[in-house]
Amino acid sequence: MRLSNRNRTPVYNFIYSLCGIFLILGILAYVLEISKFDVFGNKSWVLLLIPAMLLLLLYFLGRPIFEYDSDGEALNFRNNHILFIFAKNNAKDEFPKYKLIKFNIVKFLLFKKLYVYISSKKSPILILKYDISFLTRKQVNDLKFSLNKATKANRENRQEVNTARD
Repeated sequence: MRLSNRNRTPVYNFIYSLCGIFLILGILAYVLEISKFDVFGNKSWVLLLIPAMLLLLLYFLGRPIFEYDSDGEALNFRNNHILFIFAKNNAKDEFPKYKLIKFNIVKFLLFKKLYVYISSKKSPILILKYDISFLTRKQVNDLKFSLNKATKANRENRQEVNTARD
């Protein structure tokens, strides 16, 4: 199964650009408020606060582009950011399906995170984190279905191996 929201990149670019423009206009309005107009008085800091809060919200929502591919014997996860400033935090992981132990989706208000637990040689359990806040409800349900299918198959294979050993 393949899942991607890359086709919504222009929408995300527009939203980030609009917030950047709001921040620039807020800074300009703040400078003009302090130097010329004095309409807000001591409350002129609100002109900076609102656009800054919008940008912080977008930052905490995480990386907007999420791609998932479970075709074949491997699971592929990609989680990218649109802005090059935050590109160093991009995640690209590929591992065999049999290494998947479990997954967890955490929802809190507007924020959604996917935690994938895999077995590894270096540590017993490795936790991979992905931002899925920008996925639709249908995409999240499809992702859950696909990951549940893989974890169920892994549990059955482990039970068969354990019974064969006994």
